[in-house]
Amino acid sequence: MPHLALYTFGVLKSPLVDPGPLTRQFYESGETVYRKISRHPGYLGHAEAADGDRGMLFEADWGAWGEFAVPTWYDKGRTVESTALAATLSLWTDLHPAFDAIYTGPHREALNRRYDWFERTEHPNYVCWWVSDGVIPTWQDGVSKLEHLHAHGSAPHAFTFHHSFAPDGTPSRVKGIGPTSGQVR
Repeated sequence: MPHLALYTFGVLKSPLVDPGPLTRQFYESGETVYRKISRHPGYLGHAEAADGDRGMLFEADWGAWGEFAVPTWYDKGRTVESTALAATLSLWTDLHPAFDAIYTGPHREALNRRYDWFERTEHPNYVCWWVSDGVIPTWQDGVSKLEHLHAHGSAPHAFTFHHSFAPDGTPSRVKGIGPTSGQVR
């Protein structure tokens, strides 16, 4: 049975090592979000670096999730001192549990504050796609899908919750989004 891969990417207003209160609040919120999401029904896992130091994204060992990569439009630093981004790569059983985890609870609260922490851009900040059972998506997969979404819009191989597709490539809807209600179709 296919699983849903979800890649998120945002450019922060300040580097990850900034000692200021907003960066500290971002990290505190993130810790709460990850604790809650990791227990959410339908959650299968997310990319974690072997060495979890702040800012060690580009140099980290990500194991099966591959080498860390970012979209071409990211133009800030890549060192521990200058990296100013937040990215996640996760795996889910289906669209509905991922949507529910993102748009409720602590993550919803964090989304409400996103412009405190993140720059506003014209680029999408997340992308979904289906992977075969047993496949671990890579950071490069996420970047490629996000860049495709930005250039071409939603498609069966790179989509959003608002314009989603079932594993067989047919358009689908998530409960609470779009003109119809109900579960994912």
